Amino acid sequence: MSAALETRLGPLALRNPIVTASGTFGYGLEFTDFVDLSKLGGICTKGLSLHPHAGNAPPRICETPAGMLNAIGLQNVGVDEFLHEKLPLLDALGATVIANVWGDTEEDYVAVVGALEAAPGLAAVELNISCPNVAKGGMLFGNSPAATASLVARVRAATGRTLVVKLSPNAPDLVLSARAARDAGADVLSLVNTFVGMSIDPATARPRLSFGTGGLSGPAIKPLAVRMVFQVARALPDVPIMGIGGISDLSDVLEFLAAGASAVQVGTANFRDPGVSGRLVLELESYCAEHAVTVADLVGRAQRFPPGGERGAEG
Repeated sequence: MSAALETRLGPLALRNPIVTASGTFGYGLEFTDFVDLSKLGGICTKGLSLHPHAGNAPPRICETPAGMLNAIGLQNVGVDEFLHEKLPLLDALGATVIANVWGDTEEDYVAVVGALEAAPGLAAVELNISCPNVAKGGMLFGNSPAATASLVARVRAATGRTLVVKLSPNAPDLVLSARAARDAGADVLSLVNTFVGMSIDPATARPRLSFGTGGLSGPAIKPLAVRMVFQVARALPDVPIMGIGGISDLSDVLEFLAAGASAVQVGTANFRDPGVSGRLVLELESYCAEHAVTVADLVGRAQRFPPGGERGAEG
């Protein structure tokens, strides 16, 4: 693979900027018939908790125009089974693994990160402080800069690994949340998680998801996610960003890179095309060769333009 694809996010070096998003790629092992995991920049695991978690009752997913709503509720096998059953297989396949973690309390996060600390074959830890589909934890930490800072500082003290913090687009001020995470010790920011949405069956007048609301993802959120990446990159140029939100083709990748992301996470597109992440690596490699550029050349190109026009037009 071409060295032109290599990207660095603080202490985290990736062979290319194509990463799969947590909750959309299982533990990676489910996709080995479609993607060579060793060729991806990385994979983010399903959110790991201290103990196995069943998630929400079905129905938990429904389609929407240009996207989907999910309220899975962070179902996972727990950190111990991941360490003993999943991670060794991923390591043998040559995958670059980023462990996404969550908890109901700060102590839960610290305990999960502590359990992962000695694990071989783990590139980074990603704190999920932005899931809208759980009653406790998750987005409750991400919606308050003070809560974000407190949690990130505690986890930072508990790990020497690269620390990625996944932020919520539903936060009152995403730049303030991003600054709080950076100042508390985050090495990298993931932007953004899903937007809170709802779908109602007109025949029954009942929500289509058992949780009521769910996280909206897919192409519908891409313009919002690009704007948020652009704003945070402009406000905090010293913190590397993974861009997330509606990425399904090469133009989407290039758009997020231009906005200021150094890598991207592919999420909902995996449900439609399980091989999409591998295809994007090849397409980006061809693009870089054709235009004689590196990924580093592509990052932040839109930041050269003046800041006017970031607000919506007045109606």
